[in-house]
Amino acid sequence: MAPNLEDRNSVFEFVVRQGNGVKGLVDSGLSTVPEAYVQPPEERIDKENAIKYDLPPIDLSKLDGHGPDHDEVANQIVRAVETLGFFQVVNHGVPLHLLESLKVSAHYFFSLPPQRKAVYLADVSPSPLVKYGTSYIPEKEKALGWKDYILMQYTNDDEALQYWPQEIKELLLEYLRSSTGMVKKLLQVTLGNLGVKPDDSMIDVLIGKKMLSMIFYPICPNPDLTLGVGRHSDIGTFTVLLQDEVGGLYVKIEQDTGYGKKGDWILIPPTPNALVINVGDMLQSI
Repeated sequence: MAPNLEDRNSVFEFVVRQGNGVKGLVDSGLSTVPEAYVQPPEERIDKENAIKYDLPPIDLSKLDGHGPDHDEVANQIVRAVETLGFFQVVNHGVPLHLLESLKVSAHYFFSLPPQRKAVYLADVSPSPLVKYGTSYIPEKEKALGWKDYILMQYTNDDEALQYWPQEIKELLLEYLRSSTGMVKKLLQVTLGNLGVKPDDSMIDVLIGKKMLSMIFYPICPNPDLTLGVGRHSDIGTFTVLLQDEVGGLYVKIEQDTGYGKKGDWILIPPTPNALVINVGDMLQSI
């Protein structure tokens, strides 16, 4: 039964507790964003004045060995880490066919019937390391986020194969294995700039906690009124993000840099075959 869109409690029950998600809300035929999702003006993104990020992606293959381009690429990474905290990389070692398969599998998972996804709601999930939901803390958020997600914490392959969703677990494990080498390279370059020569044990500690998530942003009738993900920072060292062709990733500048002034928004458009790297809180604290 569709919710009463004018009643926040009805929307909350339908989307959050019953596990229909924002996709279920959209599928019910709404034509405007419910009040529960309308963000305060100060939290919305100034898309009209956003700066388009136009630097070419960094070619990580040039870090291999000690060729003439190694130092320049390392400097590009360090500059991006120290300023905006976001950058794009290509030739990253993750098979391109795998990236395309991940996009397809994400759309497939979120198109499943609500009852198939709802088995991973926090209160009933077979594992505390697997969670399906919408806004990260919907019980406390003044305005809900326009997204659905499936979040998985990795401990070992056996547990992942036992508890992660059948439809996506094999691909996600393959992605995890193929992307780890890239993250190690980025850490070696970043820490090396600080005068640290990390050994394997240090690297293992820094990337010891691995989280994987797939996030789905349903079509929105009033996209200027709401957000998929509100302002936040990521824990850990690096977040590796695969965008689809729709895009919609904006970064707010926290201090004046060569990219723009404090408070400006930057649009990071999707680039074919590229991954987006975001510096996390743990790395910033080092």
